[in-house]
Amino acid sequence: MSQARVRLESRHWLGKTCAGVVLGFGLALALSGLFAWLGPDGIGAGGGKNQFNMWLMAPIWAAVLSFVYLFRDSLRAWLWLGAANVAAFGLLWLTRWVMA
Repeated sequence: MSQARVRLESRHWLGKTCAGVVLGFGLALALSGLFAWLGPDGIGAGGGKNQFNMWLMAPIWAAVLSFVYLFRDSLRAWLWLGAANVAAFGLLWLTRWVMA
């Protein structure tokens, strides 16, 4: 009943990196937008919230780009991050529709 453990290989790094850069940016954008709508005082809050939303993108994008290397191969990274993007942008669209 023991299964062979799958080793992480360096041949998938380029695909994983591209998935993290492209889809990680979209995911960071959607999550930052969700915080803008659902955070304190909503989308109309002024002052530091706009600046905070702008700076929130970088750590989210960096986190996705860091954790993308934990996927077994690049196909799984593209599929999972693509599904996360669809879910995040769907929630953002739903939030904008409900809150507007």
